[in-house]
Amino acid sequence: QVQLVESGGGLVQAGGSLRLSCAASGPTVSTLNIGWFRQAPGKSREFVAAVGWSGGHPYYLDSVKGRFTISRDNAKSTVYLQMNNLKPEATAVYYCAAGATPPNFEYWGQGTQVTVSS
Repeated sequence: QVQLVESGGGLVQAGGSLRLSCAASGPTVSTLNIGWFRQAPGKSREFVAAVGWSGGHPYYLDSVKGRFTISRDNAKSTVYLQMNNLKPEATAVYYCAAGATPPNFEYWGQGTQVTVSS
């Protein structure tokens, strides 16, 4: 069983930064790909970023490239999403997800709220 717990969300002004963390637990977590998704009010959930089990091959939503960075520390079983130069349209609940075979993510966290004020 894989469990994911997100943290690090909050309220920030446009142009500011936040770092989200996803603490993962479970016997196979170090072998799984980890992704971040977000869901804004009234919108469907969208992919933001993901990284392979080794920390390599990160990929991003086009609109966040150059501003968001995903990384993982398998020793700490934690994946991070560093978000810089945040824009109000980034306001959403951010979810961490894990899966063996992208684009399928079988395990999901509860989410953390990110609010960017203009």
